[in-house]
Amino acid sequence: MDAADRRRLLGLLGLGLRGRLVVVGVDRVREAAHKGTLRVAVMAADAARNSREKVEGLIAAKGVPLLTVPSAAELGEVAGRETTTIIGVVDAQLAKGILALARSADAVQKGSRGKV
Repeated sequence: MDAADRRRLLGLLGLGLRGRLVVVGVDRVREAAHKGTLRVAVMAADAARNSREKVEGLIAAKGVPLLTVPSAAELGEVAGRETTTIIGVVDAQLAKGILALARSADAVQKGSRGKV
């Protein structure tokens, strides 16, 4: 995915945050996955190993698409924090838009990890 598409993705996540259509952080993403409401997860490629281990297996087991962005700082900027490891999309329509954007760049497949 090129830089323009990545900016669009981060913009969609920002809109989702303002509309309360996303959850932020490892614990909230895990909760959403357990409840079955998680539609897409976007993780920082530079996330700590411990954080990745907490969510990757669960997300894969639930068949939730996982996208990666280069840095936790990028995700943190969207979430209004210094850094953020992961943001999970819980709204079906927003997830559909994010997946369409990612698929146009061949960045994701269901239940697998895609780099954005």
